[in-house]
Amino acid sequence: MYDSEKAHYVSATAIIMKDGTFLLARRSPHEKRWPGRWTVPGGKLEKKDYMGRKHDTAAGQWYNVLEELVRREVREEVGIEIEYIRYLANLVFVRPDGIPTLVISLFADYASGDVQLSEELTEYAWVTLEQAKDYDLIEGIYEELEMVARHLKGERLGEWKSLS
Repeated sequence: MYDSEKAHYVSATAIIMKDGTFLLARRSPHEKRWPGRWTVPGGKLEKKDYMGRKHDTAAGQWYNVLEELVRREVREEVGIEIEYIRYLANLVFVRPDGIPTLVISLFADYASGDVQLSEELTEYAWVTLEQAKDYDLIEGIYEELEMVARHLKGERLGEWKSLS
């Protein structure tokens, strides 16, 4: 039975690292949410991300669904492969249509491929943390980049905190 109080979209994003830089992509000006803003690849969980797979347990469960989701979205949006996917943070927002969306932010290493943008994106850049300040990022993403940069220096990830 459908329960509107428990219904959410689930999305995952990936901060992708390569040689000390992060991959940013610019959303098309035609996108409904955050048109023309810079972001990291990601998207919504779909049943195909697990339903077509063999169960991982005898009880009918699937593991690593978020990892498969973000691999698929990165492939679809920027055409590259990623590896060593780790958890970073999460956030919730309510879409204009009233549906809450849980976004799980992950970070991963670049594995292979050349960037090829989907129609949803218009530009991309591999940037350092300092260079990322010059991009019109969707709110919260710079703080996530900063968290990953601190982690790469050996510091604990901690929780997301606002710069303001």
